[in-house]
Amino acid sequence: METSQAMNGAESLVKTLLASGVDTCFANPGTSEMHFVAALDRIPGMRCVLGLFEGVVTGAADGYARMADKPAATLLHCGPGLANGLANLHNARRAQTPVVNIIGDQATYHRPLDAPLTADTEGWARPVSVWTRTATRAASVGADAAAAVQAARTAPGGVASLILPSDVCWDAGGEVAAPLPPLAVPKVAPDAVQNAARVLRSGQPTLIVVAGSALREAPLADAHRIAAATQARLITPMSNARVSRGRGRLAVDRIPYSGDVARDRLAGIRHVILVGAQAPVTFFAYPGKSPRPYPEDAVVHVLAREEEDLADALARLADEVGARNAVLPESAAVAPSDIARGAVTSEAVARTLTALLPENAIVVEESVSFGRAFYPGTVNAAPHDWLQLTGGAIGAGLPLATGAAVAAPDRRVVALQADGSGMYTLQSLWTMAREQLDVTVVLLANRKYAILLGELAGVGANPGKTALDMLDIGNPDLNWVQMANGMGVEGARAHDMETFAELFRMANQRKGPFLIELVI
Repeated sequence: METSQAMNGAESLVKTLLASGVDTCFANPGTSEMHFVAALDRIPGMRCVLGLFEGVVTGAADGYARMADKPAATLLHCGPGLANGLANLHNARRAQTPVVNIIGDQATYHRPLDAPLTADTEGWARPVSVWTRTATRAASVGADAAAAVQAARTAPGGVASLILPSDVCWDAGGEVAAPLPPLAVPKVAPDAVQNAARVLRSGQPTLIVVAGSALREAPLADAHRIAAATQARLITPMSNARVSRGRGRLAVDRIPYSGDVARDRLAGIRHVILVGAQAPVTFFAYPGKSPRPYPEDAVVHVLAREEEDLADALARLADEVGARNAVLPESAAVAPSDIARGAVTSEAVARTLTALLPENAIVVEESVSFGRAFYPGTVNAAPHDWLQLTGGAIGAGLPLATGAAVAAPDRRVVALQADGSGMYTLQSLWTMAREQLDVTVVLLANRKYAILLGELAGVGANPGKTALDMLDIGNPDLNWVQMANGMGVEGARAHDMETFAELFRMANQRKGPFLIELVI
């Protein structure tokens, strides 16, 4: 442990984070964080990425960790700065993303005076965090930081929020803490494996729901073997943090967003086996309809909880049901070489993405209603990773793309972004330009909150002009090319598939960010 009376708390924080493997910080600092900012200037090794809004900062940290498989730090200013970033911290929590969330706060002796920025910072942080602590003295900051990194990385991963009063940052006596070892991932109990095997051997229609780390290549292959050997159906939740897919990889369907479509597709299921997933539920309740996307009388069984070793559980289950030598389904076929032409439709965009998606790309999808064909329609695209909005709080897409591009500078990031949700965090474009990130933004401009038009019908509402006007963002039209240009990102507009293909091909071959406003 390195200690020095000359070292302040902020310096011990930076050195401990670096020693613990956290070398990237997405930041939007204020006065309370100035000593941390100064420490970052004096201590080499931390990449600092500025976001112009805290929702960009927290969403970028989410995207970074999904691709880097390790946490980034955030730097937020007091309770209100945290509040601005809460929506994407909620999404990160749902994605089980490791994030070390650093929040500056009022000095310990200043807080009782109730200065304007004083807030219940810890109370706001707790619901989106797996671990929350407020540092109380400079000498403990290093140990607190090491504990935060360990908590963020503990399976299945989550947000660890460390609140730092400004005086514990500037006070001398900081101590650098040694990294804490990762906690062991627990194995599932033998009876959980045996129970799942009994269900699968029963011959009754069974659904296996895989999520989280079970979607990585090896465990997903075991899940496919189990399904093939037992005639079970394999599926994932609607929204997943990261799925590796494309040519040469095993495909897996998602539970449809629409409860009606999902219930129709899953009719007759008698058993549901969960692997790192919660019992599926529809996004919202609707009058007179089940909140479950599967039959109400189906029996739910847990093979493995989110925090358990999912790969080990699936491997043991495959052995238990004799599926080790089961024939895997054929991998996706060779992608067609032709692009779509003519009018812009969801299916046409998926076809063109399949033809032109760069090898080993990272696709970030926040396409909302228009993108219904994107996931199923790109199964034959070049190998890629698919990242999604996980918590339902819109405004994650552009920040996720920003963070993913920082984590994987050798890969092209393609952001499929609806215009309404893009407006929540359009400041991400500025960070993309500042950092010269290789991101192609496909901005889907339908100039309305289209998904809410469907929700109006779903809840049985009979909307009039006032209601419909609240879902219309086309008066005036948003000009995304001009907005992108104003933040340093080049862009162009496409009204047909031929123009889109030309722009998409060009954007992916150049360095830095480019935005295509696709009018739909």
